[in-house]
Amino acid sequence: MRKVYLDNNATTPIHPEIAAAIIPFLAGLYGNPSSLHWAGRDVRTYYERARLQIADMIHAHPEEIVVTSCGTESDNHAIKGVANAKQGQGRHIITTTVEHPGVLNVCRYLENKGFTITYLPVDGNGQIEPDDVKRAIREDTILISVMYANNETGTLFPVKEIGAIARERGVLFHSDMVQVMGKIDIDIHSLNVDLASFSGHKVYAPKGVGALYIREGLGIDNLIHGGHQEGGRRAGTENVIGIVAFGAACEIVKKEMQKEYSKIELLRKRLLEGIMERVDHVRLNGHPAIRLPNTLNLSFEYIEAESLLMALDMNGIAVSAGSACSSGSTEPSHVLLAMGIPPVTCQSAVRFSLGRENTEEDIDHVLSVISDVVGRLRAMSPLYRK
Repeated sequence: MRKVYLDNNATTPIHPEIAAAIIPFLAGLYGNPSSLHWAGRDVRTYYERARLQIADMIHAHPEEIVVTSCGTESDNHAIKGVANAKQGQGRHIITTTVEHPGVLNVCRYLENKGFTITYLPVDGNGQIEPDDVKRAIREDTILISVMYANNETGTLFPVKEIGAIARERGVLFHSDMVQVMGKIDIDIHSLNVDLASFSGHKVYAPKGVGALYIREGLGIDNLIHGGHQEGGRRAGTENVIGIVAFGAACEIVKKEMQKEYSKIELLRKRLLEGIMERVDHVRLNGHPAIRLPNTLNLSFEYIEAESLLMALDMNGIAVSAGSACSSGSTEPSHVLLAMGIPPVTCQSAVRFSLGRENTEEDIDHVLSVISDVVGRLRAMSPLYRK
């Protein structure tokens, strides 16, 4: 049976060149990079080179990069770090209703600690209006946190415009950029952000490593306390294998990005057009044009997404019913609900997220089975009448 992986927003397969790059660190290069002796110095060289590679990927300075364990830790560090450091100036934070749980659940936690959170709405395309951000800013606003691209729909947000508003009003701005890295070019300084979150396993590196961009000169509280690692900003023995892999991934993906962007976007369009030709009652969720090149969120009305996911899995096709972080939840997607989509339609939504390994043959395999799979499921649905 042909296997087709279309869940790259959940995680990506490790790039073969990256797998080769970490082999020396499983044997000969074993030192602790914080040690002063030769074994530590040998490893430290590679560690700092990786930091430079990550910084270069987003056009940042190496000293602006703090290595973390994942995107969620980066989100927590950014938001809690600002909240704790700036609470004497104010306790109001602005975010959106469609953020990743790594942001939303931190904000809910802070509400229980006496902070006030404004959750801005999105329109039917999942897009946010910068003027809504401007109107929401108060005298006691200390942080705005708005993602660059939605992980479920792929809709891109006007981060540069929001950042300009934040800078004009003297409010710090954080953006979860986990889904953007490696898909579109990021010039971090031109985007007017103060903090940004990234994750290695979204760009063909292993799981368990991430990064937090902290604008040079900005001081926030630490999330993890202990030793002196990461310039005193993030304690704990460094994940050498993870950071070396993340750095190598950034260097490789940056070289490939433009070519891969064009290829993946064509494959996504081929998939969308093919599904729309073969299956009726399908809704595209998210902005039709202002979006990531690889992400496609579709509601197949009158059937449940979980049933469709399992049926596709039986045909070797791996997709998801929304975010991997909410897997197992029976609740409709908070992102789609925020867009005003009816709950029953939300529960029929499936996300296809493409990656560098996908081919035209993969897309054609999906198209060869999708009509029959949807037809069989609808035949069993009491909601569907042809």
